[in-house]
Amino acid sequence: MSVDLEKILRETRTVAIVGVSADPSRPSHDVWRYLRNASDYELYLVNPTVGEIDGAPVYPSLADLPVVPDLVDVFRRHEHLPEVLAETIAVGAKTLWLQQGLWHEQVARDGAAAGLRVVMDRCLKVDHARLIGPRG
Repeated sequence: MSVDLEKILRETRTVAIVGVSADPSRPSHDVWRYLRNASDYELYLVNPTVGEIDGAPVYPSLADLPVVPDLVDVFRRHEHLPEVLAETIAVGAKTLWLQQGLWHEQVARDGAAAGLRVVMDRCLKVDHARLIGPRG
């Protein structure tokens, strides 16, 4: 399953970061900070256990977002990925992006069958910096 990462990144306008952490030492927080500072994406943070991060609201689920995100960037454990896929399909997002270290063949197959572009085991920050660059 081949996807054009640069095309995805250039077409994306809204990103939901699922599993974002308020802890600045966590990778999800680092990716959010990078995207906030280096991209033009509208960012939406999702984590049912956090109310806000640096003044930005954090939503309990994808269904609670005020918009349909183009891309859902996932920082959740492997066993939660099917649930995140179901939520991603339900809200009508276009791309499911599983962060570096996350790989789930069944989620990829089911996501593709539902019309999603699925990216696995890639860091959104790294690929954005490499292919688009700050405010590119």
